[in-house]
Amino acid sequence: MLFLYPLGHGGGISYSGISTTAVTGLAYPLVMTGMAQALFPNQANGSVMIEDGKAIGSALIDQSFTSPGYFHGRPSAAGQDGYSGVSSSGSNLGPTNQKLLDTVSDASKKVRERNRLGENQLIPG
Repeated sequence: MLFLYPLGHGGGISYSGISTTAVTGLAYPLVMTGMAQALFPNQANGSVMIEDGKAIGSALIDQSFTSPGYFHGRPSAAGQDGYSGVSSSGSNLGPTNQKLLDTVSDASKKVRERNRLGENQLIPG
């Protein structure tokens, strides 16, 4: 049996505990979700891109840029070119994994070539 005690009395669940749970666990998330849906419906639903009636990805997933005028996205394990929305999570490769070391080394060489940096120059972060 559940007993409700006023604040200051040990044991049971206090009224403040129930009200805090109701506000932070129910009311606030519902209000924020409702506001997001009303004010920003596309973004609140993942910015899904539709082509021929099918979801083909999200506008929020990184895109590949190869022109020197653009910043380059972080390395990704998603798809052949690293930009597939189907598998947009990380690779979980550790810092001693040879595949990760080779990928970072290749990317580093490409950045050095594009920016005419010498072998001993630091790559700007």
